[in-house]
Amino acid sequence: MYERLTILSGRANPQLATEISDYLGITLGHVDTGNFPDGEISVKLNQNIRGCDVYLVQSTSPPVNETLMELLILIDACRRASASRITAVVPYFGYARQDRKDSGRVPITSKLVANLIVKAGAHRVLTMDLHAAQIQGFFDVPVDHLYAAPILDKHFKTLSIPGEDLVIVSPDEGSIKRSLHHQEHLGGSLAIVDKRRSNALETQQANLIGGPIEGKTALIFDDMITTAGSICGAVKVAKSHGARRVYISASHGVFCGPAIERINESNVDGIVVTNSCLQASDSRLRNLTVVSVAELLGEAIRRIHRNESVSYLFD
Repeated sequence: MYERLTILSGRANPQLATEISDYLGITLGHVDTGNFPDGEISVKLNQNIRGCDVYLVQSTSPPVNETLMELLILIDACRRASASRITAVVPYFGYARQDRKDSGRVPITSKLVANLIVKAGAHRVLTMDLHAAQIQGFFDVPVDHLYAAPILDKHFKTLSIPGEDLVIVSPDEGSIKRSLHHQEHLGGSLAIVDKRRSNALETQQANLIGGPIEGKTALIFDDMITTAGSICGAVKVAKSHGARRVYISASHGVFCGPAIERINESNVDGIVVTNSCLQASDSRLRNLTVVSVAELLGEAIRRIHRNESVSYLFD
């Protein structure tokens, strides 16, 4: 059915790679990955991929430097094993925050990482919900940029929240477009949190624009939750303005540093993320729901392999 199609996985999220393979009805490829005593990464492909259309599934999630280096080594191994085409499937693309010079003498790290992936031998990239959409242009190979919004919206529709009881809350001005997209599919009104950044690690939320929100259910969407400072600040603002219930959602649940403690202390009614980043089975997060993007990625891989259009998946 899929001539010479091969799915391989790094160690960042083998469960997602298995789900993608199951969706496509093929067996996940065999790769031995490990570390030498000094910490260097070792990779060995345990099957013939000469002439194959190879898809490497590897989010560059924490530990970012480890998973990124593993992705580059996997790409190099496939190139040297004479794969006909190598697609880096990177559901969560790390180093995406530094996409421009916002002050003097700083790097544009996302461009550097894009160069590394291409130089290693990737012929194209499949990713999802980049922190900044313009990063697509940093690659000198085709990039298919998917969005998890329809999958997240599908979950919230199962909660059957009446439109008159729903408010979509944008955690900052930069997320208004994303929030409008969710509002278009879920209904309800729109509110915006006025966020001011103190420094690279800290933000302050003060005012709420729009609404009204009192007595209603607030859904707060972001592209990623890392330390959870921004989104928990938005939760605090929503509750201070009388929201009856508050849910938070993101495409990428990175959850590093104080994120778990902050979210648990915020007493949100639910957290919904995709499985772009591997979530621990014993996660200490209360009310966590993980929805799968395996079907979305699997369908994109199927269409790319068959040289069919994937444009409708972008919506």
